Amino acid sequence: MLPENGRPTGEILAEIARLRRDDLQVRGGKVTAYVYDTGRPEVHDAAARAYFEMLEVNTLDPTAFPSVVEMEKQVVGAVAELLGGGPGTRGIFTSGGTESIMLAVKAARDTRPVPGRPRLVLPVTAHPAFHKAAHYLGLEVAPVPVDPATFRADPGAVEAAITTDTVLVVASAPSYPQGVVDPVAEIAAIAASRGVPCHVDACVGGWLLPWLARAGAPVPPFDLSVPGVTSISCDLHKFGYAPKGASVVLFADPALRRAAYFASAAWPGYTVINSTVQSSKSAGPLGGAWATLNALGREGYLELARDTLAATRRLVEGIGEIPGLRVLGAPEASLVAFAGDGDVDVFVLADEARRLGWFLQPQLSYAGIPANLHVTVTGVSLAGVEAMLEVIAASARAARARGPVALPEGLAELVASLDLAALDDATFTELAASVGVELGGSGGMDMAVVNTLLDALPAETRELILVRFLSVLYS
Repeated sequence: MLPENGRPTGEILAEIARLRRDDLQVRGGKVTAYVYDTGRPEVHDAAARAYFEMLEVNTLDPTAFPSVVEMEKQVVGAVAELLGGGPGTRGIFTSGGTESIMLAVKAARDTRPVPGRPRLVLPVTAHPAFHKAAHYLGLEVAPVPVDPATFRADPGAVEAAITTDTVLVVASAPSYPQGVVDPVAEIAAIAASRGVPCHVDACVGGWLLPWLARAGAPVPPFDLSVPGVTSISCDLHKFGYAPKGASVVLFADPALRRAAYFASAAWPGYTVINSTVQSSKSAGPLGGAWATLNALGREGYLELARDTLAATRRLVEGIGEIPGLRVLGAPEASLVAFAGDGDVDVFVLADEARRLGWFLQPQLSYAGIPANLHVTVTGVSLAGVEAMLEVIAASARAARARGPVALPEGLAELVASLDLAALDDATFTELAASVGVELGGSGGMDMAVVNTLLDALPAETRELILVRFLSVLYS
């Protein structure tokens, strides 16, 4: 793989272009997940230039590179100001929501020692990053149900789940699947009454909801101004529109932030003190986030929020007018999920939309919530919302004509009974091919059969299959 001699830059860039030919498009709004687009090339350019300027700066030692300290203080300060912080609010710039959540869980665990295994209470709609943090940090997850109509966490169920071993309670603002904000004030009050910290996962909504509120949307209280909220996470690479690798976790108490840090002096080498999970890392994402905030400013974010709000309202209205589709819940954020009736299979709909050049994100059924498609509406979506609705309507008609996916009889039961860990990669690849998935092929494959099969399996089996899929894909 490594060339004998160095290749010229032009040849390298041409190879990158070739490698990316099957990638989803990151601009224009046709990909309704994973990417966030302002529709403003000058903002992207400012972020890219700043990213490059900070690319080789290592945040490992802030005394060696004081620029990262000043930039991080400014970025964290902007987030704290927007999210109800005060003079004592402290924060950490991280690589993303998962790392922000990991640090919040670590801080709660280390500041609240318990006699048994530490326990994490969270709604079933909370992001899997909390399960990942619990897995890495040795906590037990206690999932609680959400209201089957509103999809918001049930405060009574949260209260019932809190035990003497509970070190953290979680609420979402919003939860990703349906874009609704949990009753943060009630949940935080319950946690505080039991002496337990409360983290608000605002990775999606932290830099969105305040601007939506300023644009006239009804937004319930959710940030550090709410009594009992002790930490909150906010991704700037989502609705802050910064390049990937930019998130902030805020702590109401400086002692909590210190508990998120890691230090080690038990070796004869250089001093090790880390504010994040990573040690050496580029300051490029920090520079990109700092530049994006400055390039847009308050008015820029407010304008994007107005466009986002208008696009979301039109999308919700338009989906409600398409036969066979219904929006799940009443999203406060610009995340919209819609399900189909018995004749419109949303997994088939997603494949039909992909053929028309649009990516709608499938979500499997879980905890009584039906399978659905997810759309993240961003600042660029208003210009294309009517086109999106036309694609969804046409794809729904095509899905109705094709009919729902019918799995071969007994296939789900057979897969569920397999010892997936015992299969070698070749056998797993053959199994995938039997349901229409050619692993290692280029993008654009139909996924309706795959998603239908996964949807018919228990979560534990889904996870085993996904791990094997990733292993084969990178082999």
